[in-house]
Amino acid sequence: MIDRRRLMFTAAAGAGLMASGQTLAAPQGATPTAAGAALRAVMDKVVQQTLMTSPETLTQLGFDRGANAAMKARLDDRSQAKVLADRDIFRSQMAELKAVDRAGLSADEAVWYDSLEYFGDTAIAGYAFPYGGNGFGPAPYTISQLTGSYQSIPDFLDSVHSIDTAEDAEAYLSRVSAFATALDQETGRMLLDFEAGAVPPDFVIARTLAQMDGLMAGGATGTTLVQSVARRTAEKSLAGEWGSRAEAIVNDAVFPALSRQAEALRARQAGATHDAGVWRLPDGEAFYRFGIQSYTTTNLSGDEIHEIGLAQLAELSARADVLLRAQGLTQGSVGARIAALGDDPRYLYPNTDEAKEQLLADLNAQMADMARRLPEYFGRIPQAGVEIRRVPVAIEAGAPGGYYNSPSLDGSRPGAYYINLRDTAEWPKFQLPTLTYHEAAPGHHHQIALSQERPDVPLLMKVLGFSAYSEGWALYAEQLADEMGVYENDPVGQIGYLQSLMFRATRLVVDSGMHAKRWSREEAIRFMVDALGDAESAVTTEIERYCVWPGQACSYKLGHTKWAELRTNAQTALGDRFDIRAFHDAGMNTGGVPLTVLERVMTEWTAAQVAA
Repeated sequence: MIDRRRLMFTAAAGAGLMASGQTLAAPQGATPTAAGAALRAVMDKVVQQTLMTSPETLTQLGFDRGANAAMKARLDDRSQAKVLADRDIFRSQMAELKAVDRAGLSADEAVWYDSLEYFGDTAIAGYAFPYGGNGFGPAPYTISQLTGSYQSIPDFLDSVHSIDTAEDAEAYLSRVSAFATALDQETGRMLLDFEAGAVPPDFVIARTLAQMDGLMAGGATGTTLVQSVARRTAEKSLAGEWGSRAEAIVNDAVFPALSRQAEALRARQAGATHDAGVWRLPDGEAFYRFGIQSYTTTNLSGDEIHEIGLAQLAELSARADVLLRAQGLTQGSVGARIAALGDDPRYLYPNTDEAKEQLLADLNAQMADMARRLPEYFGRIPQAGVEIRRVPVAIEAGAPGGYYNSPSLDGSRPGAYYINLRDTAEWPKFQLPTLTYHEAAPGHHHQIALSQERPDVPLLMKVLGFSAYSEGWALYAEQLADEMGVYENDPVGQIGYLQSLMFRATRLVVDSGMHAKRWSREEAIRFMVDALGDAESAVTTEIERYCVWPGQACSYKLGHTKWAELRTNAQTALGDRFDIRAFHDAGMNTGGVPLTVLERVMTEWTAAQVAA
């Protein structure tokens, strides 16, 4: 599946990525077998046939220059016709993959084959549903508080589209114009969702409309679309009326298109259900199974996930109880006692701009400390840097608490870890280190940057990704940070770490609760608040997120459980010969793969170490 924070595949198109002039040739010094050559040909076709339809992908990866310069002035085609055409192309590509003789592949090629086959089989299974297909994995609604170009394109243009020349600024304005077309295309697809019976719950519609209204509330001059180009052209001393030209486009084209989309959504608000789960959609129970398979790369049922979540939450709560008692907190549930910590002024930043700047500075200091520890646990360290940024104010109301965007493959843009600072009360100080280790290093940035920097690997495998692998790794990275000793003199920070694990275990319970056991939104909110002690405002945003990405929230803890299990197996088999740096490097060397593939590779690695 695609992790929304990264450029991976889309379930709608099966999109592959490739730079101008790059090929998927065999690694230097290696001559592929006939089967290997056939596999590379299929992978090359995936890349070549889909890249040129995704100008946003080219920009994200830093490939929108030279021969691809014209693509920098365009946005992706979001029409239903393009969705259907891409599906036909992808079906053809996967049919060619199935014809490859897997038995004739090398070990690395078999990993590539199995990963692409898993993705292909899962994505094509999703084509059976007459709704969704918006490019972010199994999301049933084209437009929601988390899906749709209305919330992604302004940030994309501000943070990804570079402006160094007048040509770049002109391309920016062309993309602002194209934004109106993208909105209308998605409005058309949203209406098709409605016809198929996929209308979002009333609270999702309300949150989405609030965000749309907020984008227009300050007028065109107050939008990121206008402010970004005006600010950045001034910084580069590029002569021209860039801000006023952008303002005119926003007023004449973007706002009318956004208003049309909002009105089409608003027209369904009064009749929308309050039911949270996808079980209510046509073939909704099957859609949830599809979501679980895609996001977690397992065949677990919703009921099984629910029981796993309850058991892990109980175990983690018992561990947190010991630490809380050591702090003199003995009364009330674990969640209530953590909530009391979260309300303690000692652990809160004031909700001011100055304090938010201090918060970011503190996170950067934590990252500098982690950088000094990494070589003891990893043989390979990413070359790409990572920046810590605030989630743009325009989208912070509906955005997750933290997320990561990958660096460009050409090295021109670092990775970025975003933290949502809409209300600092949502981020007590003892929770922040673990978030940073999850999103940056040794979590997402470490894993994704290493994947992108792998030598002699087809580009397709550098960008293909699965949520259970990457989110499971990031959660394992939180565990690893604790094992590194980062909380040695910070027992309250260790409570924050355990709360993070509890949070992910709770996700298993509430996601399956809403989509498999038909819990209401309010039941899910109350369970999470009681279990974790988190602010209700933050929990509400999370629960509403799970409503529009069924199954995605389960990928974290299930992935973490698999990573931890594989390490335990290796340690048991190797004893004193176990090398944690070698284990981590071997796990990172696979790139993003399904858990089934990861388990096979790491089991074979362990066996090889035993035999050595």
